[in-house]
Amino acid sequence: MKLADPETYLESLRSMRRKVFALGERVENTVDHPLIRPSVNALAETFNLGEEPEAEELLFATSHITGKKISRFTHIHQSADDLVKKVLMQRMLGRRTSTCFQRCVGMDGLNALYSVTFECDQAHGTDYHRRLKEYIRYVQEENLVVDGAMTDVKGDRSLRPGEQSDPDMFVHVVERTGEGIVVRGAKAHQTGALNSHEILVMPTVGMREDERDFAVSFAIPCDTPGITFVLGRQPSDTRKLENSPLDVGNPTYGSQEALVIFEDILVPWERVFMCGEVDQSGKVVERFAAYHRQSYGGCKVGVGDVLVGAAVLAARYQGVDRASHVREKITEMVHLNETLFCCGIACSAQGYPMPAGNYMVDVLLANICKHNVTRFPFEISRLLQDIAGGLVVTMPSEKDLLNPELAPYLDKYLKGKEGIPTGDRLKIMKFIENMTMGCGAAAYLTESVHGAGSPQAQRIVIYRMAELEKKAELAKRLARIDEAPIDQ
Repeated sequence: MKLADPETYLESLRSMRRKVFALGERVENTVDHPLIRPSVNALAETFNLGEEPEAEELLFATSHITGKKISRFTHIHQSADDLVKKVLMQRMLGRRTSTCFQRCVGMDGLNALYSVTFECDQAHGTDYHRRLKEYIRYVQEENLVVDGAMTDVKGDRSLRPGEQSDPDMFVHVVERTGEGIVVRGAKAHQTGALNSHEILVMPTVGMREDERDFAVSFAIPCDTPGITFVLGRQPSDTRKLENSPLDVGNPTYGSQEALVIFEDILVPWERVFMCGEVDQSGKVVERFAAYHRQSYGGCKVGVGDVLVGAAVLAARYQGVDRASHVREKITEMVHLNETLFCCGIACSAQGYPMPAGNYMVDVLLANICKHNVTRFPFEISRLLQDIAGGLVVTMPSEKDLLNPELAPYLDKYLKGKEGIPTGDRLKIMKFIENMTMGCGAAAYLTESVHGAGSPQAQRIVIYRMAELEKKAELAKRLARIDEAPIDQ
């Protein structure tokens, strides 16, 4: 069944039989579970044409494999324009949902593997690139959601994969058979895993010669027997169980992560895209990281647009929108958000072709983009809380507001500017609480730090790629350092 709209997407998830746990209990229907449904809604927006005039151009692309119209989330970038449109699409969807729409990691993983499998075949005579292209064809034809699985649980961080006392701390091959490979381990922080059809596994670090079993990449359906999903917790997540939409803050949309456990899964050879080629494993990590760090210049900017709007409403509803210091704070929020967008567009516009024919982002600028994302959203959130005031964390619950005895008092004493309904002021306050402290903060703030690698990972790449010696030569030339000393 080709997934063409949100409804068919939802039905495809309902038809899957998976082993899923949430709050210690087995969940059979993840689509309609109150803890999970907001994240399903957010991902469903990637199947929704929406009302934006630019939506069709951004959401769809032409497959270089089939020549057909496909979702951009399944597309292999063929130009710098494709890279730019990816960022624009992500900003548009961030504006729609004000959260993570969970489909970017799979897209970025497919694009990273596309070039690496091509180069691996050239270096080792393997057949990975053909296999990957056939897999991409299948994903494109069916418009499937792919969970990109890179982050291993890692165990003792001071030890490499091959040094762990328990090798299962990194996904690894435990057996090679005529049918395929048997793998074991777990992937952590899997954004949108419960809302995906496929899992695309990649190595989490570059491997050494004695770590061939860990240099593995493959794809497997999410409902494969032997896979277990454990839903992660988020701040204030049980508010979704209280049937109080106001207290949730963003009741329609949300994000989710899961721990994905692989218990001796047999992967057919046709779905294996790396198996022991340690010299290629680091390429996957670096290229995936660059693509995904580019992504943050779109999705987090879209969410930032919504937070700027929330600041405007909070100020207006409280009668302080004309205050000069409030306008200055909103201006700073815009400045920070658009700076992130500039980086996302810049690393895309500077994209270049790879030997495989697909396009790669400017790696240095992509890392600059993500490094700014580890900082600016926190300042945007601080300014938003500053403008909103203390009611963000002291407001009564929706049940209090619905209590006939309390309602008149709360409507009177929680009122802001004349002519603004008290309920409107309270809705924007709860939304701000969600985005800066609650479930929304998990997708906007914590993910901004650790998604696509922690800040130090970007700093390592930035230093390595900064061409410091070339810059030193520029300074030497202009300062005439290579000429005779002044005292001669």
